[in-house]
Formats: sequence, C-alpha cells, structure tokens
Amino acid sequence: MAGLNPNTPIPSEVRLLTASHTLELAYDDGQRFSLPCEYLRVYSPSAEVRGHGPGQEVLQVGKKNVAITAIEPVGHYALKLVFDDGHDSGLYSWDYLYELGRNQQTYWQDYLNRLAAAGASRES
Repeated sequence: MAGLNPNTPIPSEVRLLTASHTLELAYDDGQRFSLPCEYLRVYSPSAEVRGHGPGQEVLQVGKKNVAITAIEPVGHYALKLVFDDGHDSGLYSWDYLYELGRNQQTYWQDYLNRLAAAGASRES
C-alpha cells in the first residue's frame, strides 16, 4: 500500500449506512462509491488478512453479515474501521479506499472465485 501522495483523492463525505451495512464515500470530482462492510472486511489491509508477504494472504470466510461499529480518523491519511467481529487492525488509507472503490467489481469477483475454489462460504 503506497503512502499518501499529492494526487490522492480524499473523500469529501464519508457516511456509514448501518441498515445496509455500507460505507459511502463521495469525492469532489463526482465519484461516489458504496462499499459493503463485508467487502471492506475481506479486503482489510491488515497483516492478519494480507499476511506479511505475497502468498501469505488469509482467505476471510463467513463475513456476509459483518458490520462496521466505529470509524476512527488516523491523521489526515486514513481511516481505522472497527468491525463487529472484533477486527480493527487495518488502516484504510485514502489511496486504498479509492482503489477498493475503483476496482470493486473485479476485486469482489476475485474474492468470490477464491471462496468457491476453497469450498468456503460467505455465510457464518
């Protein structure tokens, strides 16, 4: 994950929609992303999920109904998301959140493919 650069899009609005388990990000350029809590959880930038190097990623299963219980700003460069399954160690930089939004369809399909290959489920 790259550090903050001068071209990093920073959301002008961050809203947690608790009923739909969605984090909404709005940008001054008109871009809007609705990122489900499950998607954010399974793509957490934490070492617990990503491992400490290539090939060490840990497939997250049973996260379909996970919710975000708190959002904490980290400096001017990231958000710490606290999930109701106890996970709270990932720092979501503005760059990474924008990347997750831009690539949501591709990344989500990749996750579903990895779940299927592992014979795993989104259900808890």
